[in-house]
Amino acid sequence: MRSLGARLALAVLLAVLGALLLAPLRAAVSPGSAPTALAFDAAERARIGELGPWPPAVPRDASNRVSGHRSAIAFGEVLFHSARLSSVGGLRCASCHEPWRSFTDARALGLGAAQGGRNTMSLLNVGLQHEFGWDGANDSLWAQSIRPLLDPREMRMSPAQAAALLRDDPQLAALYQRAFGSAPSGDDDAVLADIGKALAAYEETLVSERTPFDAFRDAIASGDRIAAARYPIDAQRGLRVFAGAGQCVACHGGANFSDGRFHRSRIASMLPDGEPDSGRRAGAQHLLASRFNLLGRFNDDARRTTAAATRDAAADIARSGEFRTPSLRDVAATGPFMHDGSVANLCDAIAPHASMQASDPVELSLAQRRDVVAFLRSLSVEPQPPHVDAAVFRCR
Repeated sequence: MRSLGARLALAVLLAVLGALLLAPLRAAVSPGSAPTALAFDAAERARIGELGPWPPAVPRDASNRVSGHRSAIAFGEVLFHSARLSSVGGLRCASCHEPWRSFTDARALGLGAAQGGRNTMSLLNVGLQHEFGWDGANDSLWAQSIRPLLDPREMRMSPAQAAALLRDDPQLAALYQRAFGSAPSGDDDAVLADIGKALAAYEETLVSERTPFDAFRDAIASGDRIAAARYPIDAQRGLRVFAGAGQCVACHGGANFSDGRFHRSRIASMLPDGEPDSGRRAGAQHLLASRFNLLGRFNDDARRTTAAATRDAAADIARSGEFRTPSLRDVAATGPFMHDGSVANLCDAIAPHASMQASDPVELSLAQRRDVVAFLRSLSVEPQPPHVDAAVFRCR
């Protein structure tokens, strides 16, 4: 008969062996199990690499002589938050582009002096674009910044009112002088253009933060499987669909997740006047008629090398029903979705766009869409921003 000490030693040995044998099983089934990384092949790794790195350097705008200037950035920030640039009491640029909402307004349709006809686009990363708005009605960020000031449905100002404000207000006149090196001139349109240029200088600084996806992308690029394994497995599966079977990268490619081009929407919508929204056609017409386009006298690029979009706009008048591809960065925080804000749920927003560019379209399954939503949520710093309801991400 074994002694008590021998029996205790044997019990301890069996317990240790049991723990070692059960550890892999527990790790596989436990909610806190060790993270893993999918085995992406070389082609997948290359496509993932093209979605970064982030953040990029925002180029200076040659058409805007104060692009990147600190004094103009400071002036533009003051203007952005000022209610005095509108004839409608209390209305500011920040009313529709609220910083805490990722510079959107969480409304289906923009609301200024009156109800608008399109969803408010985020201003994050706007300095990386070349054409602006859903329809490309402006070919510079400074001209796009002027547009809501003059729109009767938005801030409802005139060039004369805006210019007079800068001439008559000592604080704004001093900020203008500091940014542009002279006092506001007697040319109302020129002063208005400079207001747009100061706003644009500020808006160019609005760059979204690095996200969990960016850390994963960099880990894949460097071959760091340990770091890559920290990225949620459902987001990894969603990325595989996004860059593969779903062909989402056909339009939402590059570090900013947008090709910046115009594509036909499967959603037809109406403008406030009751007319169908023709998208790019109306935008091209507006651009060609605008005295603020880059072929006009307010372009600070004397050689007009920046005016390619204006020169090409005539060919786009036939492109009715097309809208510019929005960036997907911080998309979890910027619903409702689509150009008319008609889709409240991110999973539903995926459905009509999956494989639109494929020659042989494939419908994504519910499980695939759930994974893509997990991936899209990883394009925000927080998977669920504080102001966003969880229902936005449910897939049924």
